[in-house]
Amino acid sequence: MPTVHLVRHGRSTWNEQGRIQGQTPHPPLTELGRTQARAAARTLRAAIGAQSAQIVSSDLVRAQETAQIIGAALDLPVRTEARLREQGLGEMEGRLARELTAQPAPDGVPVEEVRWGGGESLLDVHRRLSALLAELATAPADHLVLVTHGDTLRVALAVLAGRTHRQLDWHLAIDNGSVHTTEIDPAAAALSG
Repeated sequence: MPTVHLVRHGRSTWNEQGRIQGQTPHPPLTELGRTQARAAARTLRAAIGAQSAQIVSSDLVRAQETAQIIGAALDLPVRTEARLREQGLGEMEGRLARELTAQPAPDGVPVEEVRWGGGESLLDVHRRLSALLAELATAPADHLVLVTHGDTLRVALAVLAGRTHRQLDWHLAIDNGSVHTTEIDPAAAALSG
């Protein structure tokens, strides 16, 4: 089974402004974000060594820029994959986080299954990642580098551990540019959806 390195993109201009990004495609990395991507590349180079690896990135600009920096450092091409996008947050995207107010979940709907702002629920994200990770489990590489986003990364870790969308680790720090390494288990990825 391949070892999976989940990388959160470097700091973007919208991270800096405190804006909700979701699937907004265009916010680029800041200079700090590029520095974080280079640090992630050094971490990955040490972990992968001379073994085979593939890089797959979300197709959103902030993730692609991070992946390109990593790819250049590891001398590997980058493939983009829309299923690695951040959770879609609909009409909340582009707004400043400090402007938002807490809303209750609709009666009878678990909070993890609410499509906030008309976007995606955590269940939706879990389903798309379960399918993707089941496909990637057969990748002909020793290592998979998946460049993605904070909430998506958190859901991917749950999928890889065989946990449901209601069992996310909200206490785990997932900083910009951080690398989270785990093993991919096709049985866990297939059963957790």
